[in-house]
Amino acid sequence: MSAGTVVALTSLVVLWASAFPAIKLGLEGLSPGHLTLARHLVASSVFVPFLLVARARMLPRLSDVPALLGLGLLGITTYHLALNTGEQRVSAGATSLIIATAPAITALIAWLVLRERLGPMGWFGTALGLLGVSLIVVGDARDAAALVVEPYAGLILLAAVATAWFAVLQRPLLGRYRPLEFTAFVTWCGTLPMLVFLPGLGAAVVEAGPLSRLATLHLGVFPSAIAYTLFALALSRAPATLVTAWLYLIPAFALLFSWWWLGEVPSALTLVGGVVVVAGVVLVNLSKRRRGASVSAVATTR
Repeated sequence: MSAGTVVALTSLVVLWASAFPAIKLGLEGLSPGHLTLARHLVASSVFVPFLLVARARMLPRLSDVPALLGLGLLGITTYHLALNTGEQRVSAGATSLIIATAPAITALIAWLVLRERLGPMGWFGTALGLLGVSLIVVGDARDAAALVVEPYAGLILLAAVATAWFAVLQRPLLGRYRPLEFTAFVTWCGTLPMLVFLPGLGAAVVEAGPLSRLATLHLGVFPSAIAYTLFALALSRAPATLVTAWLYLIPAFALLFSWWWLGEVPSALTLVGGVVVVAGVVLVNLSKRRRGASVSAVATTR
């Protein structure tokens, strides 16, 4: 890899990791619905000049619009609403670790839908990932000593499942569009259903406070628009398997940002669960690579 590719991948990981604590900060002044809409209105706007600079197409094929609307509803609307609602009660660090199971869930869905072979190592990795989620949820519980599990963690897991289905179902369209084009189009389509939260958005943003507004702006510009541009650049310069491997670093940086920005200190059990999750995802990808399956660096929408 060139130095520029290393910088792009490192920046990509850092920006996506920063999304989890930034969501927490945004939720201090905005409801999950208003935060989700505001972020994607910003991202949708920023994608326009990015597409122009990249000399990319500005509109999708008319025949692909229904598929893009469905994918946007699943991978953008559902994912972000579930994620933001869940983060009201789940720590940012634990959220990033639960979302890290998405590649393992994607492999499981691909086995069910596309009949991709998973193999013993892949199955073991999937089971390991789910075990890690259980440890994270218990470790992040508000009353861990009494093993009271936070039910809002179920929404984070729903977000992981939604983005896993999104990763599987988007494959046909990725063959017809560049990553930046596809991300812009699906973001625009996913923003449309969020317009139900438009009433009261302006007043909510004004009353949210500067920190919440800054976090929302950060989410729209950096983890959404800029990170996906870097993702497209990385895919054009490095093998998809290598890009996937770099994404393993996201939870580590997310935990660091959560400690730095929010003062969140994960429990020992949460950290153990995180290690188990990452180990499971690594095993799943190794299994796919050994069996010659196509391993695509499908990025979960942060």
